[in-house]
Amino acid sequence: MRPTVRTGAAAAAAAVTLATACGAAGEGGGGSPRAESAPEADGGAVGEPGVHATGLEVPWGIAPLPDGSLLVAERDSGEVVRVAGDGTAEAAGTVDGVSSGGEGGLLGLAVDPAYPNEPYVYVYFTSDSDNRIARLEYDPEEGLTGQETLLDGIPAAGNHNGGRIAFGPDGFLYAGTGDAGDPSLSQDRDSLGGKILRITTEGEPAEGNPFGNRTYSYGHRNVQGLAWDGDGRLYATEFGQDRWDEVNLIESGGNYGWPDVEGEGGGEEYVDPLVTWSTDEASPSGAAVADGSLWVASLRGARLWEVPLTGDGGVGEPAAHFEGEYGRLRTVVASSEGDALWLSTSNRDGRGDPAEDDDRLFRVPLG
Repeated sequence: MRPTVRTGAAAAAAAVTLATACGAAGEGGGGSPRAESAPEADGGAVGEPGVHATGLEVPWGIAPLPDGSLLVAERDSGEVVRVAGDGTAEAAGTVDGVSSGGEGGLLGLAVDPAYPNEPYVYVYFTSDSDNRIARLEYDPEEGLTGQETLLDGIPAAGNHNGGRIAFGPDGFLYAGTGDAGDPSLSQDRDSLGGKILRITTEGEPAEGNPFGNRTYSYGHRNVQGLAWDGDGRLYATEFGQDRWDEVNLIESGGNYGWPDVEGEGGGEEYVDPLVTWSTDEASPSGAAVADGSLWVASLRGARLWEVPLTGDGGVGEPAAHFEGEYGRLRTVVASSEGDALWLSTSNRDGRGDPAEDDDRLFRVPLG
């Protein structure tokens, strides 16, 4: 049964309800006290978020469709929901084999770039034994059918499952994975844990991968955000342990240091991050590029970070938006037109302080 979804005036009224993070460590426990009023954003031209849908159950992966609707993966239910342009939601199908618990469950979701000619949806999920990437056919009338496992054996645990998948401008599918609580996996280039993977739509190693396998970069702790700029540069967000969360500019074959280095200071052997935040400021999950900036949704930090991109692989001074206003923020996705962001909360994930209408999906105007 689908949750109650409010649209229009009722949803707009819900925007004033404030929720913030609380809980344990991992994907960012703790957080700011419940805010009484929304602090003024520090950054640039970002409009007031409008509530698009409510009552979602731990939304994780979000992907726009050509008709203006969105597919949303719910972590704990294992269900994919279609949210229409007017904010109403209906079940699109359930992914078989999802085992939710801790930070695991139905995580990333990506739509084939050639959809609807290639009518496929790709999902990253936790099973009883591992994390997997699967492909399903999607038809708006029939929903999801024909589930096929493309890649299994990605290490899984109660935390550090990674989970973000996204198609790059080269047409290959990228996946951010975690170390599943075993830091030694991150430096093992043959392990699927603690990596950014680059694969074909059949799950095979992509042509040109640096080590001849599925590994594109390594030395990661827990990657949950992947986004490309207009020149094809890949940016990834990564959870730190106790000190520093990171935004990294990803190089093919690059070693990002975990577990030997957290934050900066890797020297010539490791690639230093572009941006670091203390873990209580961020716990960064989803990432998107739009309007000249990288946008990062933060769980423990309960804010949306705007990181200006300089156009040469560098960054300007980050600015925080909506700090403490909506609670834990999991996923941010650029709209198909590039004039807005889709932004979701994660207050029902066991570490948040959910409002009555959580979890929510917002449309944030840009420019």
